[in-house]
Amino acid sequence: MCFSAALALPLLSNLEKNSANCTSNCSGKDEDSNKGQSFKLSLPAYKWRLVIAYDGTRFSGWQYQQSTPTVQCVLEEALTKKTKINRKELCLVGASRTDAGVHAWGQVAHFVTPFNYETLDGVHRAVNGLLPSDIRVREFSPAGPEFHARFSVTSKIYCYQVYNSTIMDPFLRHYAYHSEYKLDADVMRDAAKHFVGKHDFSAFANTSRNDRVPNPVKTILRFDVVEKGPLLRLEVEGSGFLYRQVRNMVALLLQVGRQAVPPDIVVRILESRDRKELAKYTLLLPPHGLSLETVKYNEEHLILPTDSPASSFGRHHSISKCKVLFV
Repeated sequence: MCFSAALALPLLSNLEKNSANCTSNCSGKDEDSNKGQSFKLSLPAYKWRLVIAYDGTRFSGWQYQQSTPTVQCVLEEALTKKTKINRKELCLVGASRTDAGVHAWGQVAHFVTPFNYETLDGVHRAVNGLLPSDIRVREFSPAGPEFHARFSVTSKIYCYQVYNSTIMDPFLRHYAYHSEYKLDADVMRDAAKHFVGKHDFSAFANTSRNDRVPNPVKTILRFDVVEKGPLLRLEVEGSGFLYRQVRNMVALLLQVGRQAVPPDIVVRILESRDRKELAKYTLLLPPHGLSLETVKYNEEHLILPTDSPASSFGRHHSISKCKVLFV
């Protein structure tokens, strides 16, 4: 049994003087829904930022679930083994609660420890050594008290891959959706432009299991359709996304690319604010084509604390050369 939780650490103005409350969520719901459950951390406390990549194929998403493996659960176990700190005191928080089967190249998380590190290369290597091969910490960095993996976010970039050929590439079967219909990338780009800007995306959100009703108004900064041979990469950057919003938007763009519906159908469905309207034209796409590529942050929150160790990006092994004497 894996015992972990999605834990949110409030922003700390003075780590040396003040206690830190960490909201615990052991139900798979939004962190804000269980504000009553809290505890105090031992101080001083040091915060650390991780950039994580994972193959989501065998995981039930990022966030803790009671009976199935999740990325957060496995990462917490590795950190607990290395730091010898109780998982609640680690306060591991992820930037995005990716869904089951969704991958990530640039997931970001933070956690805290009551001690500092002189260097991070060793602990970085050790944590990766404790993780399974389908999860890797790409970057291990110190973080200031203002940084929060979730609340400091300014935008996120997701990519959905579509393999557009009569025969699927078997090496991409876990990372791209196969479309046997010939897709017109140009009309898909025309349709994608209608998503850009500030809109109510109620029509593109599935019902969430969370108790809280999220704000349906989101801002899409760009939506690109990139062709790489038979592979289409649909890259979308936004201030935030509703539950399964990206997969629903891409599903409609594929219908446009098949020329089953016109590009301006996007405007009509957006204005309806009704999920049932979208359901008339397309079904939800499977998760395996989707990946969280990058999470962007408020630059001021990325300023490193004074006297902190250098960030670790991993390091190459080296072979010691020895001289061979010939007589």
